[in-house]
Amino acid sequence: MAEVERIAAIIMAAGRSSRMGQSKMDLPWGRTTVIGQVVNVFAQAGLSEIVVVTGWARQRVEAAVQGMSARCVHNPRYAEDYMILSLQAGLRSLSSRASAALVALGDQPQIQPEVIRRVIEVYHQCNALIVAPSYQMRRGHPWLIDRRLWPDLLELQPPYTPRDFLNAHQGEIAYVAVESDSVLRDLDTPEDYQRERPIKE
Repeated sequence: MAEVERIAAIIMAAGRSSRMGQSKMDLPWGRTTVIGQVVNVFAQAGLSEIVVVTGWARQRVEAAVQGMSARCVHNPRYAEDYMILSLQAGLRSLSSRASAALVALGDQPQIQPEVIRRVIEVYHQCNALIVAPSYQMRRGHPWLIDRRLWPDLLELQPPYTPRDFLNAHQGEIAYVAVESDSVLRDLDTPEDYQRERPIKE
């Protein structure tokens, strides 16, 4: 577990859930909630610094992760609907001991601890500035960014997006081929939720 000690996780949970029609982060997922499952997976992967960025439905998200191994940071500009602002809020909140950050989506409870560990492993092997999982040549989450690139990310302004940032740094990305499409799947609609949720509660 030594290799994960200085890796932090930023879980984006500030969105409006407009396509879901209700707050999706606190929807039931097994014995926890959607956001609770994401936090649990990162904890299972060995991360001790886990930050959940809140915005819309702030109180519901905070309640969903209360007592878990994560802390919440609020993005006061969430109403502008730019993910880059949530990512920046998360980065600014990280401790000085963090050498890199994993960027995750709060509506990806299907993500697996093994994928997280593999991304971190490749980061340490390659000393890469960015590491991203790839399923069938498609880039997914969570992706990792070394602290050396944080200043570049923090100075960006909307409408610039995290995807734009990754595309601009394509040559600095180490890709990790994974066998699970969980790195691509999220929960946008009620149909997504009903299809993906665990059968056993």
